[in-house]
Amino acid sequence: MLNTVILYLPIGRATFDIEAAEIYRKQSMEWLEESCSHLVAPEQTVTSVEELQDFLDSIKDVKFDTILYQSVTFADGEFMVKVLEYFKQPVIVWSVREPSIGGRLRLNSLTGGNSTSNVLRNHQHPFAFVFGNPVEDALRKRLLRQFDVMRVLKALSELKIGVVGEYPPGFFFSQAKETELQKALGVTLHKVDLQEAFTHCVELPEQEWIGEIDRAEKQVIGLNRNDETVTKFAQFSTYIKKHIQQQELNALAMRCWPDFFNELGAAPCSTLSQFTEDGMVTSCESDIHGSVSMFILRELAGGNAPYLGDLVHVDEEKNSVVFWHCGAGAYSLANPATGATVGVHPNRKIGFAMDFGLKAGVVTIFRVSHTPEGYRLLVMKGNALDGEQPFTGTSVEVELKTDVMDTLYKLMHAGYEPHFALVYGDVSEHLIELGRILQLETEVYV
Repeated sequence: MLNTVILYLPIGRATFDIEAAEIYRKQSMEWLEESCSHLVAPEQTVTSVEELQDFLDSIKDVKFDTILYQSVTFADGEFMVKVLEYFKQPVIVWSVREPSIGGRLRLNSLTGGNSTSNVLRNHQHPFAFVFGNPVEDALRKRLLRQFDVMRVLKALSELKIGVVGEYPPGFFFSQAKETELQKALGVTLHKVDLQEAFTHCVELPEQEWIGEIDRAEKQVIGLNRNDETVTKFAQFSTYIKKHIQQQELNALAMRCWPDFFNELGAAPCSTLSQFTEDGMVTSCESDIHGSVSMFILRELAGGNAPYLGDLVHVDEEKNSVVFWHCGAGAYSLANPATGATVGVHPNRKIGFAMDFGLKAGVVTIFRVSHTPEGYRLLVMKGNALDGEQPFTGTSVEVELKTDVMDTLYKLMHAGYEPHFALVYGDVSEHLIELGRILQLETEVYV
């Protein structure tokens, strides 16, 4: 069952064949009740704007993710205009097929969907259109994908990222202009003082932070709980968790070097890894758009932990690339042959960091990218290979679907940022649809 809440509005006019329309409505209700975690709907087809207003008044305080507006017959744009007076959630417009050909046009549902789509476009409201009957497998598959995309669109409008420290010197791609980010994606930012965190985290009593070490021991192989860097990991993580709860943060973008090594005396990679594993996606080097990319992937991939890495190596014979980072990686991403093994930062030689190769499987690679012209999306697909760990730290070799050298040159010439988000599973079609609804340029390599 899909974890989403749907407002289902079957709309028609009594001058058309309401009996046939009711058959479609009942079939739709039956499937929707089986497929969605919660459904809000009227008891029958709504046939007047006044009736619609009465229903909307009765549910105006209900929380939901998506409006599913079904033109069970033709209905003019008044209905959708009335809906938009009440709600701002994204809309899926659904037209059904004519029940019979020859004689009277019984429903004219397609024209109703056309009219509604025109209203939404002119109101600059995010929407999608689907066509088909509720018993059709292709229609159901498309709707489920659309529900997911709309749910993520709403989640983005509520996304609040904690920015823990400024981006490192020269890492200009990690920054974001909040007003532009909010206008394009709905995302807001909250700044957390990194120096204050360093100062106060070490003052926390042991009973507050010891649970973070207990948590890490459940999945990290070779962890020495008496290591001073492990203690500092637990203290810092606990302090930041207080901010997460107080400010109701949904993701983090964290400055890591040189401050963690020079001032805290511990690697940041462990905090990033455990937070991402436990659902709080956290990017390194204070990469705000990297955090947004990871958040979107996690939401679309059913909660699977994402990864963020640099593109560091190309192998023409395997048609593959390697994504790597210093030592951050959610524990569940580790190759099962080794598990999530503990290590030290490969350059600074300070613990604790992760040191493993990622597991094999189908992956989607993604980036919310920013240029002087505005936002764009990058969508790629590949297969993570089951081989030896390419480099110390965390890394994964991915065989691409497109020619590796051609893709490499295009990425470089397009000037994409050096951090690429990755998740296990194929959510490429979801991302392409997300780009369409957001009206963002989307470059696709699948």
